[in-house]
Amino acid sequence: MKRLLLVPLVATALSAQCVMCYRTAEGQNHARAMVLNRAIIILGAPPFLILAGFIVYVFRSDKRQEEVADEEATSLRPTA
Repeated sequence: MKRLLLVPLVATALSAQCVMCYRTAEGQNHARAMVLNRAIIILGAPPFLILAGFIVYVFRSDKRQEEVADEEATSLRPTA
């Protein structure tokens, strides 16, 4: 389920451009348009990597808290 949440982020990161950048690239020759498209992806990569790192951190800390809660629950069970 968690992986399904990340799919839209990746899809929009690889295909989205602002209208102004798209029109600028459309008005130039093909080689310059390709360079502009690559530059947009390169400049967009750090924010997406930071977001991905934050998401990984949150999921890992959530797993650790679940493990601690499970250990506490098993230690509180009465032994028969």
